[in-house]
Amino acid sequence: MMYLSSCKERCVMLALYLVENNTTVRGVATHFGISKSTVHKDITQNLKKINPSLYYEAKRVLDKNKEERHIRGGEATKKKYMCEEKKL
Repeated sequence: MMYLSSCKERCVMLALYLVENNTTVRGVATHFGISKSTVHKDITQNLKKINPSLYYEAKRVLDKNKEERHIRGGEATKKKYMCEEKKL
């Protein structure tokens, strides 16, 4: 778990990681050892006041993830049932 000193610093680090790795909120939370709620709140609410340009970059990634989540969910379900079929 990485120690993050201030709220402002944490917001920037979380957003940079999200943008640079093109990952999900869950991926950022796992990497930094914090909750998804904290990541989401820091990026969507706090970051806008701290660093607006980084906020808009991060928002683009979050919006893309939101558009694709039904696809990822469908793939996960498909994989789950394919594994169950193999067990039978």
